[in-house]
Amino acid sequence: VQLQASGGGLVQPGGSLRLSCAASGSISSINTMGWYRQAPGKQRELVAVITSGGSTNYADSVKGRFTISRDNAKNTVYLQMNSLKPEDTAVYYCHAVRWDGLGSWGQGTLVTVSS
Repeated sequence: VQLQASGGGLVQPGGSLRLSCAASGSISSINTMGWYRQAPGKQRELVAVITSGGSTNYADSVKGRFTISRDNAKNTVYLQMNSLKPEDTAVYYCHAVRWDGLGSWGQGTLVTVSS
């Protein structure tokens, strides 16, 4: 499975961005897709995940502000980020897990929240 992430950029506090991650390759083998982020000097952390059945899970820090969704027809997962805060600044990574447990990472996309 190959993952191509896009949509990062510079946004002011309180603003919004939408990240996209398009999957290719063994699409039918994908179970869970999600987003992780890594801020400078910090460990990579889970942001949100969505299963093939549409169940979602979010980090407490983004609940109520971020929404993960999935378009199975387009093999794409989205992360709508609203009410962005400076502490959301990080490189965001797309991740997919196959039914056999094998995981794949996309390249990161930088999100910078600053005035």
